[in-house]
Order: sequence, then C-alpha cells, then structure tokens
Amino acid sequence: MLQQAFRRIGLTGGIGSGKSTLAQLLVARGAPLIDADALSRQLTAAGGAAMPDIEQEFGPAFIAADGSLQRDRMRQLVFAEPEARLRLQALLHPRILSALLEQESLLINKGKPLVLLDIPLLVESAHWRQKVDRVLVVDCSADTQIRRVMQRSGMTAAQVHAIMDTQASREQRLDAADWVVANDSDDIGKLVQQSQAIQLHI
Repeated sequence: MLQQAFRRIGLTGGIGSGKSTLAQLLVARGAPLIDADALSRQLTAAGGAAMPDIEQEFGPAFIAADGSLQRDRMRQLVFAEPEARLRLQALLHPRILSALLEQESLLINKGKPLVLLDIPLLVESAHWRQKVDRVLVVDCSADTQIRRVMQRSGMTAAQVHAIMDTQASREQRLDAADWVVANDSDDIGKLVQQSQAIQLHI
C-alpha cells in the first residue's frame, strides 16, 4: 500500500518492462506524475538550459543544426564510454532535480500528498535513489524485454542487449524495490488489474 506519508514514489523498470504504460494507468486514476525523461528532453532541446554546458563539455559535434542535442551520437558515446555517461549525468541530473522540485512544489501547493516520479535510472543512480521515499518497480524477464523492444523499435537483439547492459540488472532493481508489479504478460488487462490493486491516496 502506498501510504499518504510517502510524498515521493519512484517508478522505474528496465527498457521494455511496461513502466510507461503503468505510469499512464496510474495517471488515469488521478496520480500526479513527473517524468524525468521528459524533463531531460526539455533541457536538451533547442534552446534547452543544459545545451551550452553540453557543448562546452562534449564539443560542437554533439549539437544538432537546430541547437538541440545530437541524440544518436551522444547515445553511441555513452554506450561506448561509461565515463562519458557519468559526465553527461553530472550535467543533467542537478537540472532535472531542480525542474522536478518546481513541479513538485506546484502539486504540494494544490494539496497533493503524493507524487509519482518516473525515473528510468533510479536504481543506477544514488543521486536519484536518495530523493525518493519508496520505489515501485515494473518487472519482467530479460527475454520479454528483448522481444518487446525488438517488436516496437526494429532493433536487433544485440542492440537491445547493449542498452540493457547499461541499465541496472533485474536483480538490482528487485533488491531496490518496495513494491513490484510483475509484467511478463502482454495482456494489458492484467496490468490494469495490478495498477488498480495499488492503493493510492491521492
């Protein structure tokens, strides 16, 4: 049960787990949600607040013609060089947190006792883990992750594996979890049932 005292609930899961689908099901029930990925995309869009520092840190080759982040090139770099990933996170995470706190303040002012924070790298980053009160993990097998991502993106199994290798392992996510939603089934009805079983005090 998600108690009223838990103001920040971190929602996470590996690629292809169904985390975003569960998030939208909870939003449909009235849960306030802040998406860390969406904040990151805003920061790295054309004119985004993080772009001057990214250009200074990584060089103009990582800036697209419109002034936004050259995402494919950056993705290749951070997959190949973990140190580059840490440098990028050091630039983005404090700004994401600042934007998150601004949105959270608005919710608190509206009397909302609970906020869901959709944070893909919650388990991987001590920076994020210490910011939430409880962790809700959407879990499925690695085979299910690979199949889903291949179906929706056209990636090869090797490409999906490469992404998964940069994320926390299934075991690490489960170890960090206060609540787990099992989502190996592709039957959306089962995920709906599990979302309804999460007792939110909104």
